[in-house]
Parts: sequence; C-alpha cells; structure tokens
Amino acid sequence: MNAAPAHTHLPADPAALRQAAGRAVGTLKLLANEDRLLLLCQLTQGEMCVGELEAHLDIRQPTLSQQLGVLRSEGVVNTRRQGKNIYYSVADPSVLEVLAVLYRLYCSEEST
Repeated sequence: MNAAPAHTHLPADPAALRQAAGRAVGTLKLLANEDRLLLLCQLTQGEMCVGELEAHLDIRQPTLSQQLGVLRSEGVVNTRRQGKNIYYSVADPSVLEVLAVLYRLYCSEEST
C-alpha cells in the first residue's frame, strides 16, 4: 500500500520531504483542537465576526478569542475590522482543502 495517492508526487529530496512533513504536522496540530476545528469549519461558510461565531458554535467568548488568536498567529485566518467588529475568514487555501476532506469523511451524508 502506497503512503500517497498515485497522482501525488512526493519530493525526492529528503530535506524537502521533511520540510513538507513539518508543515503538514503544523496544520494537523492546529486542527487537533475541537474548538479550532469547529471555528474553521464554520468559517468555510464565509466571513464572520466573534459574536456570530459564538452564536453559531456555542463556544464562550474567552475560549473563542483564545483560539482565534492561535489561528491568527499561525496565519490560518485573516481579520478585517468594520466598526467595532473584527471579521474572520480562512486565509490558508491548503487548510480549506484539508477541511473539505474532513467534511467529506466525517460530516457528509455519505459518511453516515
């Protein structure tokens, strides 16, 4: 059994492969927190402010702010200020792709 799909070409250089693995591990660590995963899944539906995220996800504001701070510091979300509100959106296209796979595997009607 191959570790990668047949259409995927892994870097031949071990250093490049290690670097790619490091980036993948970083993304997986970010997604390994349930609150961050829920936040990112919600943000795949479009830009939202903290109040909207809190209402949709039932995550209390202190936890929400902490996890959004982690996502922001890792460059995974963008922020935009409008008046008193800060709006968040997913910044990293590779994270969107990973979320799409997770959705297909765990959340879609096909997976149930």
